[in-house]
Amino acid sequence: MSFDFSVVPSYAQILWTGVLWTILITVLAGAISVAFGIGIAVTSMYGSKIASVPLRGVAFLFMGTPLLLQLYLFYYGLSQVGIMLPAFWTGVLGLGLHYAAYNADIFRACLKGVDTGQTEAARSLGFGRGATLRHFIIPQALLTALPQVGNNSIILLKDTAVLSVLGITELVLSAQRAISETYRPFEFYFTAALLYYLVNLAMEYLLSIAARKVEAIR
Repeated sequence: MSFDFSVVPSYAQILWTGVLWTILITVLAGAISVAFGIGIAVTSMYGSKIASVPLRGVAFLFMGTPLLLQLYLFYYGLSQVGIMLPAFWTGVLGLGLHYAAYNADIFRACLKGVDTGQTEAARSLGFGRGATLRHFIIPQALLTALPQVGNNSIILLKDTAVLSVLGITELVLSAQRAISETYRPFEFYFTAALLYYLVNLAMEYLLSIAARKVEAIR
């Protein structure tokens, strides 16, 4: 059978909608992964063992099990305990928490890498432990972590495709809907792959700009 890409433009709106939803999911899940990643890293380093040990155990659990299995557990498990979340938010939360575990390791290493003299200087100026973390240690660690967290964000973008198994609208599910009407899987999957690649290029460009600005600040 020959390939026929002439059918693709007719479904441009569906594919474009999938791209927009993919970007939105990436932004939301990425924000969750950064916020929870910082929380896990700070708690595991500076919190009590009662809080830090369980958090680190949960982080290892997320890193040691498949993302798809975690999404199924969130999707079907939460409803069984009376927590009714829309599929979209369940997917975003599951994806964000999965990458929070990886980002936590990055933030933890970057927190350790901040010069101890910074803490001593802040304390000498009258800043307490919490204020020192908020105003000096965490901001510097974030700047150092940016390239690695950015790489994780690119991987997260590609993993949004897994959400299609939950019926969440994103690029792969949009392509599948077009395929169900045209019976042209190669054309639409190839187009989806190309769109992922273009979005990846845009993300890499933005991250490179951010990295240059960080280097200028440091």
